[in-house]
Amino acid sequence: MTEFRGTTICAVKKDGVTAIAGDGQVTMGESVIFKTSAVKVRRIYGGKVILGFAGSVTDAFSLSERFEGMLNKFAGNLMRSAVELADLWRSDKIGRKLDAMMITADADTLLIISGTGEVIEPDGGICAIGSGGNYALAAARALYSETGYDAETIARKALKIASEICVYTNDNIRCETVGEPMGTMQKSGKAERADAKGSEKKDGKASENSAEKSAKKPAKRKEKEGK
Repeated sequence: MTEFRGTTICAVKKDGVTAIAGDGQVTMGESVIFKTSAVKVRRIYGGKVILGFAGSVTDAFSLSERFEGMLNKFAGNLMRSAVELADLWRSDKIGRKLDAMMITADADTLLIISGTGEVIEPDGGICAIGSGGNYALAAARALYSETGYDAETIARKALKIASEICVYTNDNIRCETVGEPMGTMQKSGKAERADAKGSEKKDGKASENSAEKSAKKPAKRKEKEGK
């Protein structure tokens, strides 16, 4: 039976943002490019979680659907959902035959769910899977340490490099991100602090003015009494 396979996926977590990028190639067997614009990276759970899959296309879809069901069951808890899915995968006779891997992330956590039912949190916030995964991983690590690129740019460039080496990977790249840049969070924090200081100053001036007014009233009363 001819198998359809999809690769490569690369994920980068940097400065509060996680990006997962995937190419668009689906290969039939070992030599035929069946599709060049497949979507292997998508958003689930109301856009709060992103995932990318590699391996057998049918198995990957089955795996992602089961994972989405776990997220709904455990109220979006990524780690709990991944562990429960891995347990189901290992205990299910059909699940154990699934030939696929998946990278998933929310705003805080980045995970790999392996083909053997393992859940792995990658070191350094960088990981890659699929036939071109090693090329993408090496490129992403170099770009992360040697440039100032953001997470999405690193993931896209790493996948582009992998596509130039791996024949099962093309440069039709799709990328999804989750999280909020740290710079934006810092700016919003500064704005909130500035607003707080402004309100404190206003409150202080108002209290000073009221104190002055209350001090003037007794003085006026004394003047009237003297007259």
